[in-house]
Amino acid sequence: MHRTYSMRASRAPTASQIQNPPPPPSSTKSGRLFGRGGFGHALRRNAAGAFGPDLAKKLAQLVKMEKNVMRSLETVAKERMEVAQQLSIWGEACDEDVSDVTDKLGVLLYEIGELEDQYVDRYDQYRITIKSIRNIEASVQPSRDRKQKITDQIAQLKYKEPNSPKIVVLEQELVRAEAESLVAEAQLSNITREKIKAAYTYQFDALREHCEKVAIIAGYGKHLLELIDDTPVTPGETRAAYDGYEASKAIIQDCEDALTNWVSQNAAVSSKLSTRARTLSTRRRNNIKARSEGHDLSGQDAPLNDRDSWVAAGEHKGEEYDDEEEEEEEEEELGSERGLNGETRGRQHETLAA
Repeated sequence: MHRTYSMRASRAPTASQIQNPPPPPSSTKSGRLFGRGGFGHALRRNAAGAFGPDLAKKLAQLVKMEKNVMRSLETVAKERMEVAQQLSIWGEACDEDVSDVTDKLGVLLYEIGELEDQYVDRYDQYRITIKSIRNIEASVQPSRDRKQKITDQIAQLKYKEPNSPKIVVLEQELVRAEAESLVAEAQLSNITREKIKAAYTYQFDALREHCEKVAIIAGYGKHLLELIDDTPVTPGETRAAYDGYEASKAIIQDCEDALTNWVSQNAAVSSKLSTRARTLSTRRRNNIKARSEGHDLSGQDAPLNDRDSWVAAGEHKGEEYDDEEEEEEEEEELGSERGLNGETRGRQHETLAA
């Protein structure tokens, strides 16, 4: 009887991995202090909004919630592989056709689990990029606070000591604080736009690849099901001998080839805009382009859109905000769990001959 072999046993890079090299493993795949349950999820989500600068609290909470999503995706990937293993184990005791097909279905389901594991790594790139916006928000908060503090001091002095010489000094400090804040706010505005586009490009590209590949596997899984003879038999009647081993191997090989050769340019699903949406979107892009090219500030001494004149985020005065570096550093000190790719299947594997 034929036995299952691991799909792409050699794990050679696929076409999409060559075109877009995979990122490092997700930071959430190591040991965790609060396990997989809802308690750790709720604690991360609620604690994120309780600390750090006010400006960065909302985005800090989003980052923590995305960490919960990634933890859940990891659990799904691991349990998908375990389901594939159990299906293969159960089918081994069934009739020849059911045994062979369930064995091959286990291969496909296991592959979906591995795709979900890879998706987590790419999802982490989106989350890391969102974190960079949170960090720049945190760096801008001190300049806002300083400007507000000086404004309050001036108002208090004008009320209590209208003729105080400190007022002039504070007004000069306020001018400097407003200039510093102006630079910081411009930096925040520009970086936010740049990073939000980059972050969700990571996520949507990863989601598109994952869904397309899962759809490919689902299609070949249905082809495998056609190999099972579900014609009813009468008591005592014997079914014809199963002769689909080579066909099931060929289907698995075709699925492997389809996954290996998939690239984003050949994606089967495309998003097509209506005429109205396309017109409005084109108009918006043209307006942005016209504004960016319509002002020549080259003759001015210090143009506001000159990145070289900006103060780096880390140079703004104020406390550093490291988000307890994500308290993933508090969890991950306790050790690391076994990686998802280290799972083993339920049957003995053999490599398909070329």
